[in-house]
Amino acid sequence: METKFKILGSSSSGNAALLCTGKSNILIDAGLSGKKLKFLLSDEGLSIEELDAVFLTHEHNDHSVGIRGLSRYLNLPIFANRDTIDAIQHKLPRRPNWKCFETGVPFQFQEFKIHPFSVPHDAYDPVGFYFEWGSGDLFDPPSSLAWVTDLGFVPTLVRERIRQASILVIEANHCTDMLEKDEKRPWSLKQRIRGRHGHLSNQTTYELLESMENACWREVFLMHLSQDCNDVNLVRERFSQLPGQGKRFSTYVIDPATAQPVGV
Repeated sequence: METKFKILGSSSSGNAALLCTGKSNILIDAGLSGKKLKFLLSDEGLSIEELDAVFLTHEHNDHSVGIRGLSRYLNLPIFANRDTIDAIQHKLPRRPNWKCFETGVPFQFQEFKIHPFSVPHDAYDPVGFYFEWGSGDLFDPPSSLAWVTDLGFVPTLVRERIRQASILVIEANHCTDMLEKDEKRPWSLKQRIRGRHGHLSNQTTYELLESMENACWREVFLMHLSQDCNDVNLVRERFSQLPGQGKRFSTYVIDPATAQPVGV
């Protein structure tokens, strides 16, 4: 069965994605309410009971608020590192089926090999994920996905995970000019967003991807766009100039208002 990947939410209001391989259905982040996740999964022909696992990057609400509702499903494993678990658990009325991993140590879940790697962001122990699956034969080809949505800069290890992925999900959070002119955000918040533990700007992400040699991408998804300090058409225009775009890989911008992919 062909891999199905669908981003369910993509903004500061909530981030989550569904990855289905034909053998497993997993949720990457759960930044939407349990009720909303149930509704969105039903649109994809799935119930929460059909999820095999949830993988959390960090404790911020826009990546984890759905755990309150998902904690009712005691057979659903929820993978996170110790600091993330501790930061979320005290806000919950019950204990989910936590599965604790160690940042930087690969582990196996069903057909997936998962590499959780550290990213620079203002959370307790934030991670990105690199998922590998597929046995390598004609009917089960190898594939991989890198999920890197909240980080202020890109260390060497993160660059390598990005380069290797068949499917790359990375943030293009803000336009620096729009952020600078925004009147709703105080100076301190602007400093946090553009700092080394904040978020990647359009230009920083573009320069990162442009600098990649021998990248393995088939699809690139640009997500976590700020609803106030970014614009889908601005991102589309900038990333249409990526070398290889439209030839070696396809690029999509995720509209923060609808979570729908818009082709570049």
